[in-house]
Parts: sequence; C-alpha cells; structure tokens
Amino acid sequence: MGKFTIVARPDELSGRLEKQVQNVLEKHDFIRDDASPETVIVIGGDGTFIYAVHQFIDRLKDVRFFGLHTGTLGFYSDYQDCEVDEFLDVLIQHTGTEELLGVLRAEVDGKRYYGLNEIRVENAARTQVMDVFVNGVQLETFRGTGMCVCTQLGSTAYNRSLGGAVIQEGLDLIEMAEIAGIHHSKYRSLDAPFVLKKDSVIRFTAESFRGALLGVDSDVYSLEGAKNIEIKICQARQIRVLHGKKVSYFDRLKDLY
Repeated sequence: MGKFTIVARPDELSGRLEKQVQNVLEKHDFIRDDASPETVIVIGGDGTFIYAVHQFIDRLKDVRFFGLHTGTLGFYSDYQDCEVDEFLDVLIQHTGTEELLGVLRAEVDGKRYYGLNEIRVENAARTQVMDVFVNGVQLETFRGTGMCVCTQLGSTAYNRSLGGAVIQEGLDLIEMAEIAGIHHSKYRSLDAPFVLKKDSVIRFTAESFRGALLGVDSDVYSLEGAKNIEIKICQARQIRVLHGKKVSYFDRLKDLY
C-alpha cells in the first residue's frame, strides 16, 4: 500500500500501460496522489524519466522513481513493456532496492539549477570566450561554442556525441567536454574530455555571456548579464531510484549502441 503517481510518455502504448498499472495498483489498495506521491512511476524512455525527475526536483527526499521502458533498455529503467507484471510485483510485494543518483547544480547570480544528465553553457550566436577554473585553479581560457558538464549517467547522452568518454556505472565522477572549441596557434584549450572527481567544482567566468544559454538537461535559460557560472555535484539532493532486478550495464550499452 502507498501513494503513487504516473508520468507517461504521450504515445498510445505508454498511455495504455498507464491505465493498466493504475488499475492493478488500485486493486491492491495503492492510492494515486499526483500532488504528494511516495513513488513516481515513469512509463516511457530515459527522456521521460528525466522529465519526471524535474517535475519533483524540489521533493527528491520524499519520492522515489521507478521506470518502465516502452522501447529498448534504458539507463534509468530495468523493465520493458513486456515485463509489466514483473514490474508491478516489485511494488506490490515491496521487493525492490533503492539506488541514489547524484544531481548536478549550477549556480548563476544566486539562482540555482539542477540537472540529472548534464549542464551546458552554449552560445550559437557568437564565439564564447570564458575562463575555466577547476577547484579554484584556472585551467584555461576557452573559445568556442561552449562546455558540457555531465554525470556518470549523462556520459552516454550529449557528452558522448561530443566525443566524451563513456563512464562505467559505479564510478562516482563528473566529466567536462568542449562544444566546438577553436584551436590554432594563437588560441588553444585542452581539446579533450576531462574526467573529474565527484567533489570537483567547475567555474566559468566571462566578461560577457551575451547570446549564451544555460542548458539543463532538456531545459534552457538565458545567461544574459551573467559573469560567473559554478557547477558541481549537489550534496543536498539525490535521486532515489527503485530497482527490482540487476541489468548488466554492458547489456544496456550494447542494446542502445
């Protein structure tokens, strides 16, 4: 027994599974409570899972997330749509275990933003010039489109398309990768993905971020007027993810790529 809500991808299969899951759980005395759930059931893909987390980003201590994937295996979900009965048994029989996932936090002029996969500084309007600091030490002056900072799970997302390294599960690390850096005899930066310890603090400073955007997973925010952007793992927020079975990380990789 418990309170739940469902966040489903807007397609026919996910909608049908939402009704099925709700009907079964209510027959076992679970209560649907969209405002104050204990369990957020996510039906869809990894994008749907990230969307659901953002819907409850200010209540992470109070909720846990449990994913049912309506496609291939995902990194955030253990069960596929053909395993809905097994998926439901985990909730009904209380046999699941919880995993805690880290959250990235960006602070810009006192305002905070939280990302599960990655946080990006991007400027498609003009070349972005910014100084890059790691733990208070200046690493470089970067020129280009921007930078992507990701979590271990986010390493297989946009970071991978930038040529970043895929980080194996269980390694509590963050990674920074350039987005279209400019490199020649006059201007040069690291031009390689940089894998950092989880307690690292990354700071970007610039005389101007005019035209730049802060990308936080799928959301974007203007950086107009900003001077400093600090990104690090937020120790005060963690995502509770429910698991019912062990799926090999390498099987997930092979299935997706």
